Amino acid sequence: MTDQVLTIIENGVGRIRLNRPKAIHALTPVMCEAINEALLGWALDDSVVAVMIDHLPAADGDPKLSRGFCAGGDIALIANSAKADCVEAERFFMQEYRMNHLLFVYPKPIVAFIDGIVMGGGVGISLPARFRVATERTTFAMPETGIGLFPDVGGGWFLPRLPGRVGAWLAATGSRIDGSDCAAIGIATHYIASDNLEAIKARILADPLGLGEILDENAEVPPPSKLEAHRAEIDRLFASDRAEDIVAALKADGGEWATKQLAVLATKSPQTIKVALRQLVEGGSKASFADNMAMEYGLACAIIRRPDFVEGVRAVIFDKDNAPLWSPATLEDTSDAMIDAIFAPLPPEKQWTPLSGVEPGMG
Repeated sequence: MTDQVLTIIENGVGRIRLNRPKAIHALTPVMCEAINEALLGWALDDSVVAVMIDHLPAADGDPKLSRGFCAGGDIALIANSAKADCVEAERFFMQEYRMNHLLFVYPKPIVAFIDGIVMGGGVGISLPARFRVATERTTFAMPETGIGLFPDVGGGWFLPRLPGRVGAWLAATGSRIDGSDCAAIGIATHYIASDNLEAIKARILADPLGLGEILDENAEVPPPSKLEAHRAEIDRLFASDRAEDIVAALKADGGEWATKQLAVLATKSPQTIKVALRQLVEGGSKASFADNMAMEYGLACAIIRRPDFVEGVRAVIFDKDNAPLWSPATLEDTSDAMIDAIFAPLPPEKQWTPLSGVEPGMG
C-alpha cells in the first residue's frame, strides 16, 4: 500500500486518485504497481462497473500545489538509474507501460479528469481511458524531446492518429496546448468547466452505469481553439517524417509562427527529434497497442543508455540551467545508423510483455 495514490471503491466505481501534489502527481514505480494491482482486482469484481481517475488537491489547499493532474513520471529516478546499471529504470518502464496497456484494453469504462497539467506519464494514464474530460485549466504536452527522451507511454500509438500532422508537431516541439485544443483534436472526449467537476463526479458516483450519459449531458462548448488557427501551417510545414525536411520547410516559410517553431526545435535533442518522428511512423502502422508498447519499451531501454537523456535531465531537472549539450549536436550529425540502432529489437528475454488476467475490452 502507498499513500502516493489512493485506490478505493465507491458505490461501484473504482477510484484512482493521484496524491503527490508537491511533485504534480508524477508517477513513481510504487504508484504504477498499486494502480495495476487495483485494476486487475476490479476487473474480476462484478460490483465495480466503472473506473474514475483524478488527482487529490493539496491538503492545505495551496493552489500552487493543486495545479496539475499528472506532470509525468519519476524522471529523477530514471536518470539516476541510467547513470548506473539502468535496472531500476527498466523496471519502472516495464510497470508503467503495463499500466498504460492495461488501461487501454480494460473491459470496464474508464473516465480520466485531466484538470490541470497533463504531461508525459500523465498522458499515458489518461489517453487510454474511454472518456477524457478536459477543463479550462488543462495544459497538455509531450515534452520529452527537451530532455533527450521520446514521447513514450503510448505516444507512438496516439500521436500519429491525431488529425493531420498535429501529432508530429507535438512530438517534435513538445508544444503545450490547452483544454479547448484537446477537445478540438480529440485528445479530450468532453470539455467541462473545472468548477463543475465535483458535482459531475458526485453524479457518476451515484449512478456509475450512467457514466457516459452524465458526461454527455454536462459537456460544455469549449472556447475557440487557438491550435485550430495553425492547423494548416502544421500540416504543411510538418508534413515530412524527416526532421531535416521539416527544418527546411520552416526556414523557407520564414513567417512568425514558423520562425518560432525553428527556435523551439533548436533547443531539443536532435537525436530524439528523429527518434520521435520515426516512432510515430512505426507506431502508426502497428496492429495493436501492445505492439506499440513493446516497441516503446525497446526504445526506452536504448535511449537511457545514450548521453542525451542524462544530459537533458541534468540541464532541465537537476541543474536547471536549460543549456544541454546534445550529442550529436545537430540533425545532420545524427545518422540513420544511429537511429536504426536505437530501434533494434531487444533480445527475446528482455522484451516487454503485457500483464495477464484481463480480457481485452473497449479502450
